[in-house]
Amino acid sequence: MAEATTKHEINNELEKKRSEGAVDIEADQKLGTVVELDEAELFLHQHGIPHSRLAELMADEAALKKLGRKVDWSLMPLLCGTYLLQYVDKQALSYSAVFDLFTSTGMTSNQYSWMASIFYLAYLVAEWPASYLTQKLPTGTVVSCFVIAWGIILLCTAAASNFAGLAVCRFLLGVFEAVITPSFMLIVSQWYKREKQPARAGMFYCFNGFGSMFGGILFYGVGQAKGWDVWRIIYVLCGGMTVAWGILLFFTLPNNILTAKRFSVEERAMLVAQSASNRGGVFTRKIKPAQIKEVFCDGQVWLLFFFVLLNECVNGGIANFSKLIVKGFTDDALLTTAYGIPYGACTALFMFTGPFLASKIKNFRTIVMMLWLMPTLTAACLFWLLPRTNRGGLLAGYYMCASFIGSLIVALQMPASNVGGYTKRTTATAFVFLAYCAGNIIGPHAFLSKEAPIYQTGCKLIIGCTAGQIIIAVALRLLLISRNKKRDAAAASLHAAGVDDEEEVLLDLTDFENPKFRYSY
Repeated sequence: MAEATTKHEINNELEKKRSEGAVDIEADQKLGTVVELDEAELFLHQHGIPHSRLAELMADEAALKKLGRKVDWSLMPLLCGTYLLQYVDKQALSYSAVFDLFTSTGMTSNQYSWMASIFYLAYLVAEWPASYLTQKLPTGTVVSCFVIAWGIILLCTAAASNFAGLAVCRFLLGVFEAVITPSFMLIVSQWYKREKQPARAGMFYCFNGFGSMFGGILFYGVGQAKGWDVWRIIYVLCGGMTVAWGILLFFTLPNNILTAKRFSVEERAMLVAQSASNRGGVFTRKIKPAQIKEVFCDGQVWLLFFFVLLNECVNGGIANFSKLIVKGFTDDALLTTAYGIPYGACTALFMFTGPFLASKIKNFRTIVMMLWLMPTLTAACLFWLLPRTNRGGLLAGYYMCASFIGSLIVALQMPASNVGGYTKRTTATAFVFLAYCAGNIIGPHAFLSKEAPIYQTGCKLIIGCTAGQIIIAVALRLLLISRNKKRDAAAASLHAAGVDDEEEVLLDLTDFENPKFRYSY
């Protein structure tokens, strides 16, 4: 209602200025298309903040640093904690498999592979609708409600007694977890400048690694329990923690930078100025079909789609079978769980360092996407070729096999930070994340039960997918460099012709529509 009122006021003001001859035709057309205005522009108008004030705010480096610290301490603990829990909850299945899940429920190895795929099939179905819910409705509220819902599903899972019951719960878990990664990538793109976004995405994503450590320590203790199935205790613990965390999120996670109550109007204006400097739009609830169509005409999005697809074929195998590979040379459930603790630390290191360097070094993103694949390639060769008696070499492979996730984080952040137009950005992020789901569905089925504990076919899949990702990353880098060069040349021609830039209004333009947009690669 407030938004409609504000738009009505702007239209009235424009009509008044037009009748007085105070608005020239070109500016009138630009401002008059209210439907194209970003909601940040409406926010500025509502609070009487001119664009000249935004420039002043951006020039105050001390205030920007102070605001950055406030955003970090207000936002990142919530994102990091949620990511830790979603990883532990998602991996509850693989921890359960190490203990008594198979003997208690009669599940077969083939059914276990389908349990891994069912989760990501649910992601595939629910992720796009969930992404649009976070655009149309208050983002923080949607995310927190989904977290509470999946916590309840985990509690219900403990009551299942066969494959059918577990599969239904696993599917529902995937439905409610589907909102997290795409919405978090979009949240980071709104709250931080573009050069800081990969590091912040890496920060919350590396809590997957801390989740592995946390889960290893927690379930090492749970594994020694007597009197009830260990896997049921795992699910009850995970579910209880997640419901409590979701309630906390409901009261603390902000919906967007325009309505964040813990920030003053001036701080929110500074956040608007910071987000506007990314030249990709700030925020709008209006879903625009033309921007959705543009996603599927963008070669950058398609390259990222196939990169993530291949990356997650690797993940689908490693995430669900790496613990079983380790158990194949230890034959001890508790020792396998204990080995997972340093694995989590190594994973966190890979997850943080790749995105951190992508933030610190200009146009280093596609380089990270290539380099952070190499340890995974080495690990696959070790898993395939080393005898099971070479425990040291196999453990070395285990601890380096997750490096590919550092590449993934950078790739998943690129649609959120490298695409203009809020609907296009939401759609591109969701579309690339569909590849994440599809890869995780495909990957586990290359790890054949008859090939345990080596899983030769799975190792070959990892090697092939890694090589494919390197080729795609090179092509993506060349494409984005070419686009920037063309835009720089066009801008230089305009400057030489004496065409000056006008004062910008915050419009919801895509990267194709905005000639000032430059790609990070």
